[in-house]
Amino acid sequence: MAAAAAEPAGSVRVPRQVGEVRGEHTHSEPAAPVAPRVRPVVQRASVRGQILDALRAALVAGDLRPGEVYSAPVLGERFGVSATPVREAMQQLALEGAVEVVPNRGFRVVERGARELAELAEVRALLEVPVMLRLARTVPAERWAELRPLAEATVRAAASGCRATYAESDRRFHRAVLSLAGNAQLVQIAEDLHRRAQWPLVGGARGVRARADLLADAHEHTALLDALVARDLDVVRALVGEHFAGAGAVG
Repeated sequence: MAAAAAEPAGSVRVPRQVGEVRGEHTHSEPAAPVAPRVRPVVQRASVRGQILDALRAALVAGDLRPGEVYSAPVLGERFGVSATPVREAMQQLALEGAVEVVPNRGFRVVERGARELAELAEVRALLEVPVMLRLARTVPAERWAELRPLAEATVRAAASGCRATYAESDRRFHRAVLSLAGNAQLVQIAEDLHRRAQWPLVGGARGVRARADLLADAHEHTALLDALVARDLDVVRALVGEHFAGAGAVG
């Protein structure tokens, strides 16, 4: 049997299209019922989701550079898929404000400056600080202890030096904290703001110093949990404010 062709480097695994199932049956056996033709739609959505995740990671890592224009066909070749799921994923990123459509060319990564990042930090603080202070007064210590593994996971992700890996771990921790408020709309809005705050700035620094910034940011998670357990509201307020203010430096 011939060996399967190697996948392109960095390609996204796309589920193989499912066709007719081959099998033997006699005339005495009833024919198998025909399944509804819905599987391709599910597969397409799955591929689009994988591409969206990959593009978000590339954006945070700086592989998609601010100001540059990227076409769906070229990105499709990079990920080993057709242009269609890439185009759909990029349209979602356009709705989120990460890219903008350039007619007949593709999608340009939005150029962001320090002012926008500072505004995002201010909005996040206005939204999340009061919630965390309320949670500090009401959530028992054992519930905070359940989040310790997520905080420690951010430290490990920071140690890897991968900005995209850390960004996902960082969002996971903050999402778990805010979920304790029991407000799904709050979690969704905060997640969107958090993701926007992780996009790179124009001319943002990348390199050796990035890992130290990531580690400093990650250790603030464990310090925040300690303050929440102790119900030290002043420390909670200070830590959250500093955390948001420094978020841009780590993506």
